[in-house]
Amino acid sequence: MSAAERLAALDDMPATELCASAEAALNELVAIMNEETTLLRAGSFRQASHLTPEKTRLAQDYVGLARSVQRQIARLREEAPVELDRLQNGHERLATQMAENLKVIASARNLTDTLLTETANVVAARERTRTYDESGTIPAVTQGSAGIAIRKTL
Repeated sequence: MSAAERLAALDDMPATELCASAEAALNELVAIMNEETTLLRAGSFRQASHLTPEKTRLAQDYVGLARSVQRQIARLREEAPVELDRLQNGHERLATQMAENLKVIASARNLTDTLLTETANVVAARERTRTYDESGTIPAVTQGSAGIAIRKTL
């Protein structure tokens, strides 16, 4: 099925079914983001990273459905106003969860960057020359002289 056919199929769904599908995708996305946020707060970064593929798939599904809802908004207001209101309330929950999730991700990244910088400084300090140079002074510390390799997955 081509992309145009998938879009047409979404747009042709009955109003209540389209709203229900979008709401189900939204609820699953909110749930997985909540789970990720909880894991990140607990410091379980590896476990949280395993949720990324599923979170990405759910986000793509929701965006496709949400765009269809936007294209069909006039019809949905007429044919399924209660379901549309419920979907809009759910979207507000998603926005709140996304803001919290992004805040926790930013904190985790900041913590990771701080730990990496401190680790690099410790490694550099261990490798620093502790002898006098020809002028009779100990050479100044050169930041970043020692390299460390990091694989960032978060």
